[in-house]
Amino acid sequence: MRRTNQLYIAVVLLVCSSQILAQDWPRFLGPNGNSTSPQKGLLRSWPDGGPTVLWTTNVGPGFGGPVIQAGKVYLLDRDDKTGDIMRCFDFNTGKELWNFSYSAPGSVSYPGSRSVPAIDGNRVYSCGPYGDLYCIDINTHKPIWNKNIMKDFGGTKPPVWAISQCPLVYGNLLIVSYSQDPNAGLVAYNKMSGDIVWKTGAIGNETYASPSIVKIAGEDHLVMVFSSTNTFMHKEVSTSKGKIIGLKPQTGQILWEYNNWENMIQIAPAYDAGEGRILAVGGYELGTAMIKVEKKADGSFTVTELFKHNDFGDHTKPPILHNGYFYGQFSTNSKRDGLCCMSMDGKVMWKTMRNPIFDKGSMILADGLILATDGRQSLFLIQPDPAGFKPLASAEMLEMGQNWAPIALVDGKLLIRDQSQLKCVKVTR
Repeated sequence: MRRTNQLYIAVVLLVCSSQILAQDWPRFLGPNGNSTSPQKGLLRSWPDGGPTVLWTTNVGPGFGGPVIQAGKVYLLDRDDKTGDIMRCFDFNTGKELWNFSYSAPGSVSYPGSRSVPAIDGNRVYSCGPYGDLYCIDINTHKPIWNKNIMKDFGGTKPPVWAISQCPLVYGNLLIVSYSQDPNAGLVAYNKMSGDIVWKTGAIGNETYASPSIVKIAGEDHLVMVFSSTNTFMHKEVSTSKGKIIGLKPQTGQILWEYNNWENMIQIAPAYDAGEGRILAVGGYELGTAMIKVEKKADGSFTVTELFKHNDFGDHTKPPILHNGYFYGQFSTNSKRDGLCCMSMDGKVMWKTMRNPIFDKGSMILADGLILATDGRQSLFLIQPDPAGFKPLASAEMLEMGQNWAPIALVDGKLLIRDQSQLKCVKVTR
């Protein structure tokens, strides 16, 4: 009987531990790369002043978001005097447990951090604004290997607003886009050793987007969105349209291309819309395009443009997909469409415009609801509905500013940040 009880306890512990692991937020856009959390039990209303703030800690200015694993929070911070700083915090208390910094001189418009790290086992991977790619042991707090994805491949300067992409862990690979301003390509490192496994040539214009994995005909495709020529800062180069390129992630072989993309400052990665459909969104020149990639009998692939227009987009991230409708924050220098809803066939259902303003904030879908920062100072709780904008609650939780950093949700606790603080907010019952 005792052995049976012990076995039962072991099974329970195993199940509980697996649930904890499943609730981690180990990468940009969450565990599945689509800004969706399995979290249940979200509050449907908030008290005056908003949900409870469990802790607050100081961070440097910037736009990099946190990741969470096994009760620890990891954030790539930056100080232009010190350089880049990997910080580790206790998820329950906000106490800083350790940090590792390295010299990375430089300054750029919109100073501060850019990238979201990636956690894999006992390693955290990060990419700084000047191309410094680090693999750090979370137990020793020391680097295992490091590279520079700008200088190592002949680059002499970063893109205009620095390197902002987030590293992608895929099997035994760590995949990033490298910069050869004003051109870019892709490189895959052995995630354990840092050795190059494969590398493309320069296959597109400079991009701020991160690589993503999309399922095509049951196969994983590595998809990268490259900008059209940024004539604002590259008047000396010939103009060209941007690209959406699909590659074999194991080898870097190019499988297909879409060559009719026109967003000159590409930040948002490609979004897997299912059934071979890929959605690209941007903030300048072109708002959105949907393509469909199909595999032919001979093993090659065809690309069909389903729609393209400038009535829906998102500057900093892919939209959220819920029940066949996309939700994004479409704001540019010339447009203030706010939070927008678009159907799968490209029909725009509604826009909040300036009432309320949504400007490059972050969003997570959880428990059938959307948690969203508005890019300024407010946190919103929204019921997604194609019939119209349905806010359930909102509160000013951040200091007013350009608060564009991705947010993260684990164990009922939401991490949000402004230009000086990282906050942990209780959003469940």
